[in-house]
Amino acid sequence: MKITVDVEMTPEEFRKVLGLPDVAPLQQEMINKIREQIDAGVEGYDPLTLFKPYLNGNQNSVEMMQKMLLGMMGNYTGSSKNSES
Repeated sequence: MKITVDVEMTPEEFRKVLGLPDVAPLQQEMINKIREQIDAGVEGYDPLTLFKPYLNGNQNSVEMMQKMLLGMMGNYTGSSKNSES
């Protein structure tokens, strides 16, 4: 027997149902502090330094990311096929 229940709720309502804390104010505060550091010109807070790990010119890092995403998609599609059986 298979039973399906559809529930419509916003992400905020879902977070409250699960009892998760609202981290939006904390995220906004952290973003504001980072902006202040960038505006002040503090070393290590320039845009190039912040994004350097993501802008690595190494082709292997791009391939690793693709493999990870493909693996995650494969796991997801494989688990959904098993649950339907």
